Amino acid sequence: MSGGLVETAYPGQKKSLYTLLCRQAAIFVVVKPIVIAIDGYAGCGKSTTAKLVARTLGYRFIDSGAMYRAFTLYVQRKGIDLADAAGIRQGLQEVNISFQFDPVTQQNQVLLNGENVTETIRSQQVNEQVSEVAALAAVRRAMVAQQQQLGAEGAVVMDGRDIGTVVFPDAELKVFMSAGMPARVMRRKLEYAAKGKELSEDEIEQNLVHRDTLDTSRKEGPLRKAKDALSLDTSYLTIEDQVAVVLKWAHERMAQVATR
Repeated sequence: MSGGLVETAYPGQKKSLYTLLCRQAAIFVVVKPIVIAIDGYAGCGKSTTAKLVARTLGYRFIDSGAMYRAFTLYVQRKGIDLADAAGIRQGLQEVNISFQFDPVTQQNQVLLNGENVTETIRSQQVNEQVSEVAALAAVRRAMVAQQQQLGAEGAVVMDGRDIGTVVFPDAELKVFMSAGMPARVMRRKLEYAAKGKELSEDEIEQNLVHRDTLDTSRKEGPLRKAKDALSLDTSYLTIEDQVAVVLKWAHERMAQVATR
């Protein structure tokens, strides 16, 4: 599989709650950059939290889920049967998935063979099949290899399902995020509404339950909490609060690394 991610440092952002927590922990030291792995269920705020944590720290943000989504879109467009192992392997050779930073939106754009598919990969059609595609051994191995290469030098925040267990089992900070189903459904509903799409809560919940089943039961890189991961239930947390907690943990781990 070819292609790579554009390494981009984000500018600073407002850090009121984050700064307060850091001061309470008395963590103001020069530290070595670390790898932050964030895993968890769909709809828990992983990507948004990871993105903002990376931006605040000046780290690279790698959305592993977007890579699987982009390949799912490719498979759907080409009409490749998931049971066609040769077709999947050929697709992995033909596809180029990369990220390009947009200075206007301050976001990473997802490129599929040069085409901006950032919005397209978030469609319900992709949602319904991405977990099945991600469960394929050939796909998972190809993506994991690229993800490991991208994070080899540290100073990276990556979110997904198996980041702390498979991609970076030695990550200095591992976070496992969860949330109650009502909160997850509402977040997804708001995401769709913001894009002008209407889905019933029942439809969204069915999709989330289906994805949970596939993510936790697949043989290759199943979703599970790493033994040394810190748990974060985001059911009643704002994004600002989620980011503040992870940043506090990150600075504590950085301080620990610095004293080794």
